[in-house]
Amino acid sequence: MIIGWKPDSKAPIWDTQNGVENKFFKNLNLKHIQQIGPSCVATTLTMIARSTGADVTVDYFKKITNSQSPQTWSDALKPFGMQLAYCNVDLRRIGYYIDELISHDDLFLLSFYSTNPPSDPDENGKLCTAHIVTMYRDQIYDTAKSKNFGGLVKAQNYSRLERQTKRIFRVVPIGHPRCL
Repeated sequence: MIIGWKPDSKAPIWDTQNGVENKFFKNLNLKHIQQIGPSCVATTLTMIARSTGADVTVDYFKKITNSQSPQTWSDALKPFGMQLAYCNVDLRRIGYYIDELISHDDLFLLSFYSTNPPSDPDENGKLCTAHIVTMYRDQIYDTAKSKNFGGLVKAQNYSRLERQTKRIFRVVPIGHPRCL
């Protein structure tokens, strides 16, 4: 055992650098898009890309990404000056860290399991379904819901705060030292 070392059971979602918090995207103009079919990843990326003024479609992102490969998501955002960075994450339910995310006042993607995940995948290799939403500042944009029926809500009022986390990403400027 290392003398003086003790475990830290709760890491912050995003480690600040030299105690300085960077806010990368202060003035985005995000507009909610409702997904058609199982396309939460492509629809979410489209919504973020359009906030830069780009004229892109969901089909554009469907063609260049794999819904199970965050590296492809990050690469697909490069033409829009953005990439993804992994955040410190565990299987906690979203409600346990939503206030911490709000305090960063920036742009995040939250991925969570749609049901409580089993310990092993099924016979087809699938663990369970998952979903991804965009969190910008203190708002959650859920592409699975219409804008007026839960698709755009204050983060603390989001109806799925009890879901268990799969991944959390922070959207960062292209070339950021922590990007994928």
